Amino acid sequence: MERQNISSGTKWEAMGGYSRAVRLGNQVFVSGTTATDDNGQLVGGSDIHAQSVFIFQKIERALNSAGATLADVVRTRIFIVDESQWEGPVRAHAEFFETIRPANTLVVVKALIGPEYLVEIEADAVISE
Repeated sequence: MERQNISSGTKWEAMGGYSRAVRLGNQVFVSGTTATDDNGQLVGGSDIHAQSVFIFQKIERALNSAGATLADVVRTRIFIVDESQWEGPVRAHAEFFETIRPANTLVVVKALIGPEYLVEIEADAVISE
């Protein structure tokens, strides 16, 4: 099986030695994704729903670069730092996956990479052959 590394071109990928996504055969694994734009700036401010929407859009771009779509997503993982804000990412998840309905995990963690980041999301996809 040929491996395809997908890069979004940010400095963090080179610095950390990781890919935005990796396709191996018909599987695509999208790295933990925050609401950071191509210039390294936070998107969505203190609005966890807005951060989540941007993250799902960023995940969709990575999937598309790997030849997949949101419809191929079979699992998502959402990490939040404030359990009282769980509804924002859950609502955003439903906006993108209402009919797809992948398996999902929502976890409260102590912190993410920076205090401005309220949510981080991963996704795994299997491309239908």
